[in-house]
Formats: sequence, C-alpha cells, structure tokens
Amino acid sequence: MSVRRVVPVVRSEAVRETRAFYGLLGFEQVMDLGWIATFASPTVPAAQVSVMASDLTAPVAPDMSVEVDDVDAVYAAVRESGAEIVHPLRDEEWGVRRFFVRDPAGRVVNVLSHR
Repeated sequence: MSVRRVVPVVRSEAVRETRAFYGLLGFEQVMDLGWIATFASPTVPAAQVSVMASDLTAPVAPDMSVEVDDVDAVYAAVRESGAEIVHPLRDEEWGVRRFFVRDPAGRVVNVLSHR
C-alpha cells in the first residue's frame, strides 16, 4: 500500500469566499462538484486543499483525505485494527472508491482511490 497524496479538508459555509482566498495564495481550482471544491498548486499538483460545507453522501464531513493506491487493502487493514469506520467502503458516482475512519485523535479521515 502506498499513499499518493494527503489533502486537508476545510469546512466552510462561505465556499465562494474561501475559494477566492485560496486563489490569492496561488492555488488553482482543479475540481468543483458544487458541494466540494479542490485547489492545487500549479507547480506541485499534489499540494492541495479541499473546501466543503458538508459531504454529499456521508454522515459527517472529513477532516482530511488520503488517496492510496489500494483502498480495499487499507480498508481491510483498518477493519482488522478495530478502528472506527465512520462511513463504509463504497463506490461514488464521481469516480472514487472510499471510506471514512476515525483516527485516535478523533479526526475523520476520508481514505480513497480513484477508479
């Protein structure tokens, strides 16, 4: 298993203003699903930040996203560890397979792979 990228998720009801702010820092918008937008550095594309008000298909909004090369293997390892699964493994219509797990500090981590 390998990690491809880690993206902090900023929760904001002021999505438009937050979007403008990260543009001032040099980020460019690379994804916008309406309820979540992701911004990346044009020179270091894996340097990213996402902004959302709430998650469209999950019961809670994550604090960060971790993209891995094999989400099924990570899901199996996390379940075996006894960690709390907050949102079950599922395929999403926007092309990712993901689940949420709570880390020991109480943060919700969205673990995903692109299909």
